[in-house]
Amino acid sequence: MGLNLKDIAIREKTTLESFRSRVVAIDAYNAMYQFLSSIRGKDGMPLSDSRGNVTSHLSGLLHRCTIFLSLDIKQIWVFDGTPPSLKSAEISRRRMAKTEAALKYEQALADGDEESIRRYAQQTTMMLDSMVTDAKELLGLMGIPCIQAPSEGEATAANLTITGQAWASVSQDYDSILFGAKRMARNFTNSGRRKLPNRNRYVTVEPEIMILDDIMASTELNRAQLVDMGILIGTDFNPNGFVKIGPKTALKLIKKHSRLEDIPQIQDTLESIPYDEIRRIFLEPEVANVDTIEFGQVDHEGIVQYLSGRDFDDTRVEMSLSRMKKTIQRRGQTLDQWF
Repeated sequence: MGLNLKDIAIREKTTLESFRSRVVAIDAYNAMYQFLSSIRGKDGMPLSDSRGNVTSHLSGLLHRCTIFLSLDIKQIWVFDGTPPSLKSAEISRRRMAKTEAALKYEQALADGDEESIRRYAQQTTMMLDSMVTDAKELLGLMGIPCIQAPSEGEATAANLTITGQAWASVSQDYDSILFGAKRMARNFTNSGRRKLPNRNRYVTVEPEIMILDDIMASTELNRAQLVDMGILIGTDFNPNGFVKIGPKTALKLIKKHSRLEDIPQIQDTLESIPYDEIRRIFLEPEVANVDTIEFGQVDHEGIVQYLSGRDFDDTRVEMSLSRMKKTIQRRGQTLDQWF
């Protein structure tokens, strides 16, 4: 679900090129779900090898990471650990939604409804432990460091910006702001078009950057108050939020009353929400303790061999890596740091 701060967050258009030589901490699960949802066959299902193992996430990683390396964007991929217990309701909701989507997918197949087939297939997307293992292995061959978070990956990614080990965190979810990310980037990929769900219409997608200090200045709220605002709207830890309270109303209420406990009209509902625990999840998150981060070299032959074993076309993989090499050379970068 994720937090909806779209209406109040200051978002500035940017480009991938502006991140050259900078370190970004990427919410791995967030990106991999994008790959698994969007990289699909004609039947709407993810790409897979001859043994039935899903490979869509590996296709996405190869494409996106080679682009980032070509631009000298230094990546740290952060993987989720055990979610807070308060997230169980949201996890259950997602599982039920996937089950319902699977039933609708089967019906769409029977009806021959191609649009519905793809839509419902995307909604059945699941992350398996084997996919995470695959991703970490491929990233390692590309010289890209991975960090295993103890809990929410976004929290550790945000913390890396606080410690100065990363310049920005990368995610599609605004929760990174509540976790304290100094800077957060969304739509962090090549500019392009994205089809709107359930509509035959496309929108232009461009990278954008949000700066926590700017958001706090424009809203006149501190970070703790932003968290309270998030609780009003609804987070993964209280998915339903408060009835008829969206971002703009939540902002007005917190600016007027300062904190949840002092908003008269929500007190009856507030009693049933563990707001103090939710506050702690965001303000005192469990994060990985990272002393050093090492960026390795690209193992060209290792990547080709690894993906070949998963039925990738060797020629296409070679072409992707060769394009990256040529781009790096054109930019005047030394290949020694990458290969």
